[in-house]
Amino acid sequence: MYRIQAFLLCLSVVLPLSAQELSADEKGQLAVAVDNISFFKDNEFEGEQARGYSLPGFWVQPRLSYQPLENVRLEAGFHALVYDGANKYPCYAYHDIGRWKGNQYQQGAHVLPFFRAQAQLGSVNLVLGNIYGAEKHGITESLWNPELTLTQDPEMGFQLLVNRPRWNVDAWINWQSYIFEEDTHQEAFTIGVVQRFSLNAPHSPLHWFVPVEILIQHRGGEQDATPMGVQTITNGAAGLGVGWNAAGRVLHSLTAEALALGCWQQSGHLWPFNAGLAGAVQVDAQLAGGFHLFGGLFYGRDFVSLYGAPFYSTLSQKEPGARFSYLLTPRIGGEWKYSFSEDYVLGIKAEVYPLRAGALTRPDGRVESATFANNFSFGIFLRCAPRFLLKVFD
Repeated sequence: MYRIQAFLLCLSVVLPLSAQELSADEKGQLAVAVDNISFFKDNEFEGEQARGYSLPGFWVQPRLSYQPLENVRLEAGFHALVYDGANKYPCYAYHDIGRWKGNQYQQGAHVLPFFRAQAQLGSVNLVLGNIYGAEKHGITESLWNPELTLTQDPEMGFQLLVNRPRWNVDAWINWQSYIFEEDTHQEAFTIGVVQRFSLNAPHSPLHWFVPVEILIQHRGGEQDATPMGVQTITNGAAGLGVGWNAAGRVLHSLTAEALALGCWQQSGHLWPFNAGLAGAVQVDAQLAGGFHLFGGLFYGRDFVSLYGAPFYSTLSQKEPGARFSYLLTPRIGGEWKYSFSEDYVLGIKAEVYPLRAGALTRPDGRVESATFANNFSFGIFLRCAPRFLLKVFD
């Protein structure tokens, strides 16, 4: 645990994404801010990699926001998640971090308190409490499933954000499971560092950049009373990207990245292997009219993505203990967004994963030949983020 914390500290110092910066114009303002996503997402999955499912519902995050100083802001409220047709929600953290599951339930909605304290020191932002998470981290699709925006609890812990002209970093600790003496589950937290170094000016017609991403999940600790032992698992990605600021009538911008990915089990026995490698290429095109087209290709052997979609892990999520010899995962899709205003956005997204999976080894030792499976996902959402000014204090 101490080695991981020291590792994060070094990266934070050496590698200071775009900060959620404070505005001096909001000094003294007391306001109500509301963040909400209403969504319907349908996943039609084939093959042995994952089961299909649907996500109909919404989450809402109302909070009071007060900025007593130009460089300090406090926010307090709550986060509520509701799935259509559900009336009972388990109380554990909403992203799997271990075998323990809470035996207490909430009625009507999954509700959590929300508090964020933020201080800005020049180009550096320090965030405590509920950090800026999910899609705001800007992690590559292979390591972070965008669907987590609809499902996981708000991330909590500590975050360091630095936004410089050619150097941006988001470094954070998301504390997912706190333990007391004699608790029957493990302490668990995730450390993340996302860095982007620009090789030339970002506004250049052709912008070259180097992305580096690290995710580390740690389970266990000195207070751990379970027999599972300490477990530390890691994902990493690094590569080269280029963005074309086309600024045309139809094509606004085009971005391409090539990444080398790795996974490493430093300790524990969650995976049947201790290390694995993968490679990925991806292309994104921003078009006129709010259209966004994207595509990519992933290949991996003995690779597990901690927070990625199931099509980026050679371990089957449909049958625990089953594993594929390799995965070849193309991804093709598109998205359309319509902005009623800056704070109200309607979106539609569809993507397909025509997956080629290598030989499947089942837990009982049976081996089945390679298969092809087409996986499809479609979603629609409305995001609302109004802000209501209540009072200005001199």
